[in-house]
Amino acid sequence: MRHTLTPGDDTLHGHFSPDFAPVLTIDPGDTVTYRTLDCWWSAGAYPGGSHRDRPRAPQYQPDHGHALIGPVAVRGARAGQTLAVRIDAVVPATWGTTVAGGWPSGFNQRYGVDQEGVVHSWELDPVTMTGRNQHGHTVTLRPFMGVLGMPPAEPGRHSTIPPRAWGGNLDCKDLTAGSTLLLPIPVDEALFSVGDGHAAQGDGEVGGTAIECPMDEVTLTFDVRDDFPVTGPVARIADAWLTQGIGASLDDATFMALDSMLTLMQRLHGLSRPDAVALASVTVDVRVTQIVNQTVGAHAVLRDDALRRPGH
Repeated sequence: MRHTLTPGDDTLHGHFSPDFAPVLTIDPGDTVTYRTLDCWWSAGAYPGGSHRDRPRAPQYQPDHGHALIGPVAVRGARAGQTLAVRIDAVVPATWGTTVAGGWPSGFNQRYGVDQEGVVHSWELDPVTMTGRNQHGHTVTLRPFMGVLGMPPAEPGRHSTIPPRAWGGNLDCKDLTAGSTLLLPIPVDEALFSVGDGHAAQGDGEVGGTAIECPMDEVTLTFDVRDDFPVTGPVARIADAWLTQGIGASLDDATFMALDSMLTLMQRLHGLSRPDAVALASVTVDVRVTQIVNQTVGAHAVLRDDALRRPGH
């Protein structure tokens, strides 16, 4: 079955919560096509002036975080199982915005830009996959969704800003079309939401924002798996496996990502833990996912051509 969700009073929300009623209930194997706002709930392209003065969708409230669409319930999904989210398509709209500096934060203070900031307005071409800002700089687009995830099991409303083991604001630029994201399910029926479209972003998201943009199409196919337990985000990307860690420090996030990767290598290649560590040191790349979302993220990548079983 195929379903469609668009921004509106019933579908938009600015928090994660296990208490939110689903706006759609689907079966495993179903596909949902979304249209999403940008992270700031913008009602249109950036008009100039302070980005805080931009026109916003009427559903926006001052305490809201990212503009999310959902939640979607997956019939029969149970806490402790694994949600598989296949990313079939991510198509940006024709405009986006990047904001850097101008607000107090640890990284802005170190950059020396906490007092003075800039806004880059981008014209996006989804056909040529290029973006051009008002200064004439051109970048290659690689669109993905910054927020893909489910709520904590604890009742109440939870911020959309920090990523968590069951997804959320992951900001991993490798989760492009063709990837499949695997997440541990924290609550029955999953209650999955998506938002925070990025037309392009570097590893780290070092300024705090990417090219933040609405998405004209985000198509996701959902499944529930009992045969692939995970403790945090794991993804099958083009020609590689990716595991993500989230923590209060880069050390914590890195070791979480590596713990997940070592477990995955043991499973995929029939390795002992010490053998997995030895081979990971030769074949696995560790990257900084993001440093700006209250917690930090790191991810480990194992390319398919980096390690083969004996005899293959």
